[in-house]
Amino acid sequence: MIKKVNTRTGFFGLLLILFWLKTMLAYFMDFTLGVSSVFQWIILFINPIATAVLFMGLAFYIKNTKLFYGILMIIYAAQTLLLYLNVIYFREFSDFITLNTVLGYSSVDKGLNMSSIALTSPHDIFYWIDIVIIFLLLVTRIIKLDTNSYSKKKSFALTSASLLLFTFNLTLAEMSRPQLLTRTFDSRYIVKYLGVTAYSIYNSIETEENQSVRADATKSQVTKVIEYVKKNYVKPNKKLFGLIKGKNVIIIHLESFQQFLIDDKVEGQTVTPFLNKLYHSKSTISFSNFFHQVGQGKTSDAENMLETGTFGLPEGSLFSQLGSTQTFQSAPAILEQKEHYTTAVFHGDVASFWNRNNVYKNMGYQYFFSAQYYDTKGDNSIGYGLKDKLLFNDSVKYLEHLQQPFYVKYITLTNHFPYDLTSEDSNFKTPNTGNDEVDNYFKTANYLDQSVAEFFKFLKKSGLEKNSVIVLYGDHYGLSNSENPYLSETFSQDPSHFKWYKEGSKWTNWDNAQLQRVPFMISIPGYKGGGINKTYGGEIDVLPTLLHLLGVNTSKYLEFGSDLLASGHKQTVAFRNRSFVTPNYSDINGKFYNAKGKIIKLKGNLKKKATASKKEVDQQLDNSDELNQENLLRFYTPKGFKKIEASKYNYNDGLQRELKIQNELGNNSTSLYSKNGNKDLQYLYQTDAPELKENDTTVSSQSSSQSANLLNSAK
Repeated sequence: MIKKVNTRTGFFGLLLILFWLKTMLAYFMDFTLGVSSVFQWIILFINPIATAVLFMGLAFYIKNTKLFYGILMIIYAAQTLLLYLNVIYFREFSDFITLNTVLGYSSVDKGLNMSSIALTSPHDIFYWIDIVIIFLLLVTRIIKLDTNSYSKKKSFALTSASLLLFTFNLTLAEMSRPQLLTRTFDSRYIVKYLGVTAYSIYNSIETEENQSVRADATKSQVTKVIEYVKKNYVKPNKKLFGLIKGKNVIIIHLESFQQFLIDDKVEGQTVTPFLNKLYHSKSTISFSNFFHQVGQGKTSDAENMLETGTFGLPEGSLFSQLGSTQTFQSAPAILEQKEHYTTAVFHGDVASFWNRNNVYKNMGYQYFFSAQYYDTKGDNSIGYGLKDKLLFNDSVKYLEHLQQPFYVKYITLTNHFPYDLTSEDSNFKTPNTGNDEVDNYFKTANYLDQSVAEFFKFLKKSGLEKNSVIVLYGDHYGLSNSENPYLSETFSQDPSHFKWYKEGSKWTNWDNAQLQRVPFMISIPGYKGGGINKTYGGEIDVLPTLLHLLGVNTSKYLEFGSDLLASGHKQTVAFRNRSFVTPNYSDINGKFYNAKGKIIKLKGNLKKKATASKKEVDQQLDNSDELNQENLLRFYTPKGFKKIEASKYNYNDGLQRELKIQNELGNNSTSLYSKNGNKDLQYLYQTDAPELKENDTTVSSQSSSQSANLLNSAK
């Protein structure tokens, strides 16, 4: 065998076999590809070979011995790196990495270091150890270099053979999945049939085509989108239109928080007691069948839907890839221009994460209080930034100086993978499912619940509650589909809450889809007409619902959702991969299920309805994608709306600007600070955050002193 490896052909064959084994390791241990037949298994076994031969075979065109081995090892390592990056990405997102994701990585990498480490697994060593061993064998000359080179004719024959093999692979794939490359809606189909490398090439070509389309977009293209939006516009509920007009709007973004946590119990403990109470309150309009609709942009996709009423991109993050130059007609700009709202975001991570420092300016946010405004050192931060209890507590010194009415958003982050909390932060007893992420997820969710409860107490004590509406929503799933079977073990502890519980071994894609529900609550203190609404809807519907409650007519804006409280709201909820759910049936990855999760065959009237729903989903996503990918809003400005000038926003002097405006307004200032007789309200905030327990008095006095000094300088 050593003799064979000492030849160029033998060495190439060794690397080919090793790469095939690594790919199989990924297929069986890390990816969930949904292989459902013997024929698909055969395709799966052969799909890594063609592209590996094609790219590693390029080395045979090189005559120089050392250069041949060096280039071959570089190509081999590069293919391994691509495979491994997809492994890590899939563990977190249940999807494969795209070119857009890679291009936008610089905007998210600052917050990924800890998460990436947590995503590693012991068997990952097998992705890399062979490269180290082979390198050592080459250096010690146990594997000898073959000086006999290939002729150009033989090299070209190998390239031709790889292309022929790929054609054969693609033919088998088309037999199993017709029109694989033209009507795919799930990246897993491409990987399952053609492999990771082929998927990356396909995705890169598709990305380049999309960029070309954006560059060639014309003003006339927006007409079709306008017609679609007008045709599907849903009039507001007359009784509720303007219900909260003029009130402060406080949005609490519940990071990675899924609906099943509401009313859930584990180990005899209630996971979210405060949110449970809020959910069932008559002063809260709650939704029990509200789904997240994010794609690879995760949190940024949720924000985009919330603020603009348009979907995220089919792949990658709109914030990261397009946000720096995108034209928006977003909630903060609409409310500032029409209702004279002050707008702000509070978030304990760096401003560049998801490119927010640029996107928020294009959305018209006046203030962005990111990590630079807080003490994030040491134990104050975890994972992606400042802990939630500290975020809410430390934001008071900025919140109290905003002119009212205001539209503000709090982006929490402690309940984010890898769900780490110290024993000082929480004594919540976790279950023992055998999966650390699942077990710890309940602990961080409980911590988030406590954080929100503390903030609500402050709102009441400070008087803000009386003139405010608090919107709470979950942005996306916290546990991926691969972890749901472990999660299902906890459901058996509370069977009355989980009536559709089944063992993890019997888990289906329909069950996964049901867990894509996230909370959506509109808390209106003093209101008595709330309750739990069973209407099906998703994040795309938040903006029209909220604007109608605020008394803003949305008919002239290009939004793709509809008012959840209106009688004309359609209950077809589109997922980003073009699957969808309705109250009566669901299309999950091309298979139809009834309301009880049983696979059904479409016929008669049901087939007509399902076909209509599918068409509705495709049109909704197609029009949103065309609008965003081609930036068509640059060609359309609604009457009475002024285009946002991003250049006029600066996020480095937020508190100074607040205090300057407050001082200039004098007795006309509507800030909470001014309404409280020019007195600081930090002392009203009570938190049991261990980081503040020892220095509560000191921290409060320092905060008051800081505000006082800046106020004096503003004068």
